[in-house]
Amino acid sequence: MDLALEFSPELLIAFLTLFVLEIVLGVDNVIFISILASKLPAHQQARARMLGLTLAMVSRIGLLFGASWIVTLTDDLFAIGGIGFSGRDLILIGGGLFLIYKAVREIHHKLEGAGEPEGGAKGAATFGAVILQIVVLDLVFSFDSVITAVGMVDNLLVIIAAVLLSFGIMLFSSKYIFAFVNKHPSVKLLALAFLVMIGTFLIADGFGYHVDKALIYVPMAFAVAVEALNLVYRSRVAKRRSSLDG
Repeated sequence: MDLALEFSPELLIAFLTLFVLEIVLGVDNVIFISILASKLPAHQQARARMLGLTLAMVSRIGLLFGASWIVTLTDDLFAIGGIGFSGRDLILIGGGLFLIYKAVREIHHKLEGAGEPEGGAKGAATFGAVILQIVVLDLVFSFDSVITAVGMVDNLLVIIAAVLLSFGIMLFSSKYIFAFVNKHPSVKLLALAFLVMIGTFLIADGFGYHVDKALIYVPMAFAVAVEALNLVYRSRVAKRRSSLDG
């Protein structure tokens, strides 16, 4: 991978495209980290969130420096029913199954009201368990991000710059995303549903059925826009009712 950096309009466009992609993937990561961190006692949530994002950045940059190794993972290891499976495919399938399992489990907890206990003597163990889940999640998102980035840009410095800038924005905004997601249950369920969809597409990609990311993120953006309108509507209705009651 090229380490030299010569400015050109094409390189700038590639950087901006990659930066937007990293922001989108970063928001997914922040939302799920926020959901996991919300299980912890209040005084541990911010630390878990910041540590999770830092680990995500480190893992992503580490995988970028191992891009030449990642390329070798595309070679088939074995075949089942005429379908070849490489190391990359196995990682995508495993990561997709993990995302679906965690998201469906969280949806079940929200619908059944079976939230996990917070605080108490198990606080330290819970913090370690949450961080472990965040690390696995970071690796899933980082692996997918690095594969996409290497396919888009052949300059390591550009990719690292896009990753660092996007993570800087995510670190700054994570507090507000955390508060927003945990304040609105419908947004949390929507985010979890997105993770189920992302996990499904990762599994499909692992089985050789590549899906354009636009087919994932355009519907997600539309659903978020509709939910934002719904939140504005409900807020205005609540204000009208409070003014009438007053």
